[in-house]
Formats: sequence, structure tokens, C-alpha cells
Amino acid sequence: MDIFGALNLLCGLALFLYGMHIMGDGLTRTSGGRLEGILERLTSNKIKAVLLGPAVPAVIQSSSATTVMVVGFVNSGIMKLSQAAGVIMGANIGTTVTSWLLSLTGIEGDSLLLTLCKPSSFTPVMAAIGVAFIMFAKNEKKQSVGTILVGFTVLMTGMDMMSDAVKPLADVPEFTNMLLMFTNPILGMLAGLVLTAIIQSSSASVGILQALCVTGAVKYSAALPIIMGQNIGTCVTALLSAIGASRNAKRAALIHLYFNLIGTVLFMTVFYAINAVFPFAFLDESASAAGIAAVHTTFNVVATIVLLPFSQVLEKLACFTVRDDEKAEKIDDFQLLDERFLAQPAFAVEQCRVVAGRMAQLTQEAIEEACALLDGGEYTEERAGRIQALEKKIDHYEDKLGSYMVKLSHANLGRRDSHTVSMLLHSISDFERISDHAVSLMRAAREMHEKKLSFSEMAAGELHVFIEATRDIVSRAVRCFETGDVKLAASVEPLESAIDAINAQIKNRHINRLQNGQCTIELGFVLQDICTDLERVSDHCSNIAVYQIEVPQDELDAHEYLQSLRQADTSAFKDARREYRNRYALPKE
Repeated sequence: MDIFGALNLLCGLALFLYGMHIMGDGLTRTSGGRLEGILERLTSNKIKAVLLGPAVPAVIQSSSATTVMVVGFVNSGIMKLSQAAGVIMGANIGTTVTSWLLSLTGIEGDSLLLTLCKPSSFTPVMAAIGVAFIMFAKNEKKQSVGTILVGFTVLMTGMDMMSDAVKPLADVPEFTNMLLMFTNPILGMLAGLVLTAIIQSSSASVGILQALCVTGAVKYSAALPIIMGQNIGTCVTALLSAIGASRNAKRAALIHLYFNLIGTVLFMTVFYAINAVFPFAFLDESASAAGIAAVHTTFNVVATIVLLPFSQVLEKLACFTVRDDEKAEKIDDFQLLDERFLAQPAFAVEQCRVVAGRMAQLTQEAIEEACALLDGGEYTEERAGRIQALEKKIDHYEDKLGSYMVKLSHANLGRRDSHTVSMLLHSISDFERISDHAVSLMRAAREMHEKKLSFSEMAAGELHVFIEATRDIVSRAVRCFETGDVKLAASVEPLESAIDAINAQIKNRHINRLQNGQCTIELGFVLQDICTDLERVSDHCSNIAVYQIEVPQDELDAHEYLQSLRQADTSAFKDARREYRNRYALPKE
């Protein structure tokens, strides 16, 4: 092979790896958050875990990435170690899909059917359709499909370039002699292990081996141990990702290693023991791309069938390797924001939604506590301290979520996911401000308690109505945020408009009471602060609801939406506002 052949080989390898990357990225974006649904539906049923396990690597084209996700799941407490074992076994089967796709390049024959099955026959059409979708389609799903088609084309082009570049090696004795070395099972396994550990993808290393098959110099006697080594080498990615993770996450990575290691040792021992007694004739034959795929699949299926009943033994072995200590590990919400998930942005967005939902619940709890202090509840420092503790916790949520989503925003997000991240960033800011107002309301209750102030019966009744309306709007905002219910979100703005009216009415009534000597200036200042806080809480709830409405429409301009809504002042909006004004009518003076 001359220098130009080496450059073609390098270029083919680059295209091959890049095509695999963008095809997997397109598949992931098309699947959206459904990957989370697949994995979260897994139960302690090992069979179900193994059956569903192949679905994820079949989508993202990487068992290594799937195992890294599983490590993140276990680290976050979403998945138990027993569930992880089944998914890891299934993932090893799912990753063989790629090798079967690549085996298409080895199809030979002149019949019309075989010619149509060759990648060179259909990839140009796929490339044209894919580029058209990427350049001209406005629908994000079509653009993702275009990315998949182009990725597959680049992948196959790279495979063809590698195959063409290595063909001359068939006549190079040094290359043939080097491959003969790998017929030694130990050397072959080491070669496969090192190659896969370097590129961190068993699918890619198997593809390289399939490309070398065109030389005719790769015998099954060499290919078999190399494939075994590749299955061990793919564990490196998960082991690296487990560094600094929880004990159970490290154990999940070790289960992946032990499964492939024990499976390889058993398979090789049994295979070569039988071969010693009854020699397999096919070992001296030249390997084909389809044959490599068949060996790869056979090993993973057989290893899973044999080791699945002993999955608990693998767990115990992992637990023995990473032992418990006296210090108990605590799993909190922030472990859901695992940086391992950033490699699968659509999934990471869903995790942000979950954590932001917890933040929303804490915010509602803080407001409920603060309102209870003002609406007939007895003030105690314990209750006040609980509100302050909630506010600090909510601040912490905002910091963690904000930092994580800034990293996530740099990933290759689809348009909808990008808008969702923007919505979440805006929303958590509003939730944090609501918690600040909860603390302000608590301080107003503290001031009244310390100065022994109390509102008149009429003012207390008016404040009760205001507080009930505020509780309602907070509840609606939190529920629509958690569920994405656009219809519920649309009911928030008319209620906010009704609350604005309540605020104006209470202030006018307070001025009248001041003029009539029925209220003191000091109580007036307290009431003014309470009303301002409640009204601003409703404003933030309005913002949160608008974000939920705007994201499905691929827009995110709350101010513009509210302006258009108020200017339109539709009959539906008027009817809803009238209903809320009637429901939260102030007591008659």
C-alpha cells in the first residue's frame, strides 16, 4: 500500500466514524424522550429488561453509549442494579444491528435483487433525499430523518473507501503474516480489545474488521478471537464513565465488564475445546462481512442466554469488588442531572424537566406555607424557618439546573428541545422569584406577630379571597408546568387578570378605610406589601403558563404573547375572566 492508499484508508475510516456518529445523532433526535420511556418501563423482570435492552443501542447505534446511560441511571437512583444487568445484556445484542447493516457492502452477484441490495445502488438516492430534507424541510422530524439518511450514506461510503484501500494488502505477505499472528486466541483478543478501547466503539471496530475481509486474508481463525476482544474492549467507555460515580453505578459498569469477560472466557474455552476434538473446517476459510456479523451476534446471544440465569451472581461479584462502607450514600434530585446524559441531549432535557418539576412542587409548598401564616394560621418560628429553608433549597435547584442546562444548550439540540431548555431556564427563574415572595409574605406575618397587629374583619375577609385566588393560580401554573397541559395553561392568564382587579379593589378599599379612620398607616404598609407580593406571584405564574403555550408553537416570547392576548381580548378570555371575578368576588362593604 502506497501513501495515497494509506490516505484513502484514513479518509474512509474518518467518514465511517463520522457517518456512524451523525446517523446515531439523527436517530436519537427522532426518538426524542422515548429512550427514557423505554428504560423507565423496565422492571425487576429480567426477561423484559433483556428484550427491551436491544431497543436503545439499535436506536443510538452504540452499546457503549447505552451502558454509559445505564450507569447514569443507576447513579441517579432511577434504575436498580438488578435492572441494569438485564439492560446491559440486551444492549450487547442490540449493537449487532450495525454489523448486519455493514455486511450489505459484501453482497456479490449480478441478479437484479442482489444489485438493488448493494449500498452503492440505493445510497445515492438516500443521500439526495436526505440532503433535500435537511436543506428544505421545515419540520424538525423530517430534518432528523434527513440526518439519518445522510449519516447512513456517509457511513457506507466510508466503509467502501476502507474496503477499496485495503484490497491491495491481499498481495502483501507482511500483512498476511501479521493476521496469522492473530490466529493465536490470546493475541487476537488483545488486538480486538486494544482497538476497541482506543476508538471506544465495538460497532466501529467490528466494521473495520469487516472492511479488512475484502482482502481475503482474514481467516475466521483470526476474526473470532478479535471479535471476542472487541466485546471486552467496549467496556472501557462505561468503566471510565463510572469514575467518581456512586457505588452502584460503578457496580453497573463492572457488571458490563464481567458479563463480557466471563462470556468470552466461557465461549472461547468451550469453542476451542470442541475444536480440539472435532476441528471446525470453517476456521481456515476467509471471513466475509456477513460471517463477521453472524459471529458477533451468535456470541452475544449465546452469552446472554447462558449468563442471564446467573445475573444475580454477576451482581454479587460486582458488589464484592466494590464493597459497601459504613457511610451511607444519599441519592438526591441533582443526581438526575448526570453529565453522562449530556451525550444524549433529548434524554438530558427530560431529566431537566423532572428536576424542574420537583422545584415547582417545592415552590408551591413554600407559597402554601406562607399563605397559611397570613390566612388564619398561627405564626411560629418553626413554620417561618421551614419557609426560609424551602427558599434556600429552591435557590439551590435553580443554580444546579441553570448550570446543567447551560452545558446542555451547547449540545446538538433539536429546535423543539432547544425551546424546551429555554422554557425551563425562564420557568425556574420564575419559580425562584415566587419562593422569594413566599419569604416576603412570611416576614409580613412575622411583623404582624411581633407588633401584635391584626386586620379588621373586612380586611381579613378581602385578604382571604386574594390568598385563595393566589393559591389557585399557583396550583394551575405548577400543574400545567408538570403536565404540559396547554389548555390548563391558557386558563392562567384570565385568572391573573382577575387577580390584578382584586389587587386594585383592595387598595381602593384600604384608602377609603384610611380616610374613614378605620385602619392605621402601619397596617396599611403591611397590607400594601402583602398585596404587592401576591400580585407579583400571579405575574410569575402567568409567565410560566405562557412558556407552556409557546413551546409547542416553536416560539418563546411571553411579552409578545401577552400583549397580543390582551389586545385581542377575545370572548373566551372575557368569559373566563368574568368567571374568576365572580368566583373570587370580595365581600360586600
